[in-house]
Amino acid sequence: MKIVADCDIPFLKGVLEPYAEMVYLPGKAISANDVADADALIVRTRTRCDRSLLQNSRVCFIGTATIGFDHIDREYCRSRGITVETATGCNARGVLQWVGAVLAFAGREGKWTPNQKTLGVVGVGHVGSLVAAYAQQWGFRLLCCDPPRQREAATHIPDHHNPLAPVNFVSLDQIAKEADIITFHVPLNRTGDDTTLHMADRQFFEKLKPGTLLLNSSRGEVVDGDALLEFLRREEKEKRPMPVRCVIDTWEHEPEIDRQLLRRTLLATPHIAGYSRQGKANASSMIVRALARHYQLPLTDWYPHGEVTPSIPRPIDWQELLSSIDTYFDIESQSRSLKESPEQFEAMRNHYPYREEYF
Repeated sequence: MKIVADCDIPFLKGVLEPYAEMVYLPGKAISANDVADADALIVRTRTRCDRSLLQNSRVCFIGTATIGFDHIDREYCRSRGITVETATGCNARGVLQWVGAVLAFAGREGKWTPNQKTLGVVGVGHVGSLVAAYAQQWGFRLLCCDPPRQREAATHIPDHHNPLAPVNFVSLDQIAKEADIITFHVPLNRTGDDTTLHMADRQFFEKLKPGTLLLNSSRGEVVDGDALLEFLRREEKEKRPMPVRCVIDTWEHEPEIDRQLLRRTLLATPHIAGYSRQGKANASSMIVRALARHYQLPLTDWYPHGEVTPSIPRPIDWQELLSSIDTYFDIESQSRSLKESPEQFEAMRNHYPYREEYF
């Protein structure tokens, strides 16, 4: 068996070698020629898995060590009988930590406390539900928007084995009009009734309150970058005393991010919101286990225990967050580095020193 894997997936080297011929390549460089005689692929978002890559291959398994799957043509894979596995939820606490760092920075800068702010969470899945739970603990007034989950909750038959957390859902329009802080945690759906492509568009920005803080750590295309830049430029021109501010981790056209938009962010990071050691270990573990189940390998409970200590989730109050977060994640320093050297976006992402999860 031959497996082609992204060389930047951590903790993977040496694990599958007893069972397969392993070829490690930069994700963006993996080509049709590379996978022609491969049985399986282990990738990240930088490898587009579609007809052009797969049509002349014998690949029957693709594991992506990411929560997103918009880089995989799932319809084509279904038509070819290719199994696709993702690492859904692997980095939820890493992203929670990123959101916590943003909120702590903004709170210190603006001299506000959570009980003075309304937080809108768009997308209440693995990440958004965690953000919502901690935001409530910290004292924010909470608004949640998630039409698919709202429909699921409306038709859900109570089951003590699989309860749905009670959430008061509101529309995206209400969040735009009422929230002081809005954070996006949705997948990228390009089509269908629940499309998220450019869900934050010109009309959305026009509804925002002065001084709104926008966070995007979901997918770059969820926010219309051109419309956002145009909106921010207009705010500058009109010299609004309370301009909308944005914090961006995921960008359109990565790694060639918009320098003008970058300059206008409050904070900016190179798509590393979920890059904790535990999140990366979870992702690698989930994909190795899925591959092991598919090929009946003795690795169905594998985890890099010798290299990573699993995090122990715990509550953390607002004051502890303020006093501790910079020790684990100095987001201001990371933002400064990206703004000074945006051409290093991909290098910063690929060689990021993974953070430790501590709550």
